Amino acid sequence: MAKTPKTHNPQFGKGNKKHTPDDSFKGRGTANSRGYNYKWQKARKAYLIANPLCVSCEAKNILTEATVVDHIVPHKGNMRLFWDQSNWQPLCKSCHDKKTFSQDIDRPAKKNNYNHKDIGDDIIV
Repeated sequence: MAKTPKTHNPQFGKGNKKHTPDDSFKGRGTANSRGYNYKWQKARKAYLIANPLCVSCEAKNILTEATVVDHIVPHKGNMRLFWDQSNWQPLCKSCHDKKTFSQDIDRPAKKNNYNHKDIGDDIIV
């Protein structure tokens, strides 16, 4: 009988350090400390029941279930903006990921993060 090959898992290898987040997440705090707690989970659930479709997909005449309550203007820790429902929109995960990615690209590079000069001037970001 053939043996199943071992799976490479560097997390459990000898001498490997425990996984830690990269520099972009340091100082960000936990989800709970940023307001994403039980109160948020209840509000999010109620909002998605009342607004079940992704507004971005709907604008393209595509019906997709919304699974994320997005803050239109990033709250950056401002709890008044965080809880302002006029700043919320229902999105599917795909649309939310695209929006978040494009916002991350528009932000200036943080200290110790890579930018195109770190990895080669021929790469356009």
